[in-house]
Amino acid sequence: MSETMGGRLRERVDERLGDPIWWNDVLQLAKTVLAAVAAWVIASSLLDLPQPFLAPWAALLVVHATVYRTFSKGTQQVAATVVAVLLATVVGETLGLTTGAIALLLVLALLLGAVPWLGAEATTIATTGLVVLTTGFDDDVLLVSRLLDTAIGVAVGLLVNVIVWPPLRRRTAARAMDRIDDRIGELLVDIAGGLGDGCQDEDVTAWIDRTRDLDGDLDRAWALVRQAQESARMNPRRSARAMKDPQQWHELLRRMEQAVAEARSLCRTLGSQRAHRETWGDAFAGPWIGMLGDAGQAAAGADPAGLLAVRERLEAFTEDLRATERSPEWPIYGALIINLRNIVDAMGRVAEANPIGGTPVPLQLPSRRRLGGGG
Repeated sequence: MSETMGGRLRERVDERLGDPIWWNDVLQLAKTVLAAVAAWVIASSLLDLPQPFLAPWAALLVVHATVYRTFSKGTQQVAATVVAVLLATVVGETLGLTTGAIALLLVLALLLGAVPWLGAEATTIATTGLVVLTTGFDDDVLLVSRLLDTAIGVAVGLLVNVIVWPPLRRRTAARAMDRIDDRIGELLVDIAGGLGDGCQDEDVTAWIDRTRDLDGDLDRAWALVRQAQESARMNPRRSARAMKDPQQWHELLRRMEQAVAEARSLCRTLGSQRAHRETWGDAFAGPWIGMLGDAGQAAAGADPAGLLAVRERLEAFTEDLRATERSPEWPIYGALIINLRNIVDAMGRVAEANPIGGTPVPLQLPSRRRLGGGG
């Protein structure tokens, strides 16, 4: 029992270590911490500013998931920070540190945060202004120091995000797309297996629910591809050029969307009263279910030759059916054949583009055999 749990835990850890999405998050976290700590060291140790807390604060605001967003969104947040420092100074010198001053500061900060030019940074203005107001505001030297702190944080955050492995979200988006075609293939295999065992209404409902889950996965993949495209903007890395206009990935996502829609249509056909397997006859059920399972395995394995073979078998199977006596189940046959044909065609192009994400990150936990020095 413990060995089984240990094996599962090891598999999960190995999967995580080889996951580029997870490593992107780790790298982004490390860069954010590096920028904040470096800004603090420069402001407190090198320049010996009296209250250097705004330097790491500004650095945290600037380091974003993409270089482009670092400049665009970061600029808005930095502007909000500067506005907050100036606003807190004016309010503090006018009213002092009172309850009314805090209330007025928060009201003005929330109003200014609604200005489009500031990018709806109401929270940034309010929190920064509140910290500045409560830690001192009546010293011109301190005001200049705080603006210098902010400038240091901005500069360090920009440099760290641009120089230290500027983020390119290509592998993150590619991994998400790879997972979708795997899950589409797994769904087809499960449907074929369920039909072979004799599916029930609840099985069909579960398959339809899985297509809806795939719709959510596709939405997330579209968002990641858009983020990958954004990450290529203003990115100095040579590999960023191909991601500035990822038309191929857009086409692959559309094809996977079609495959999911066809799979849902297929499931709804299976759920109709006239689509029970026992009414089809072995002449149709056996070959079609076999081709459905083979198509699923080929899609999950990114095997374009396997999908092409299923397409050829399906065409031959259709010709054989046309030569036989017409059956009252022909509408069902036609619907299921068309669904499977469209899935195979859509996933064939996806399989040809695989491996979308390239090679996985080659990291794993060391095994006991390797730790023990071999044999």
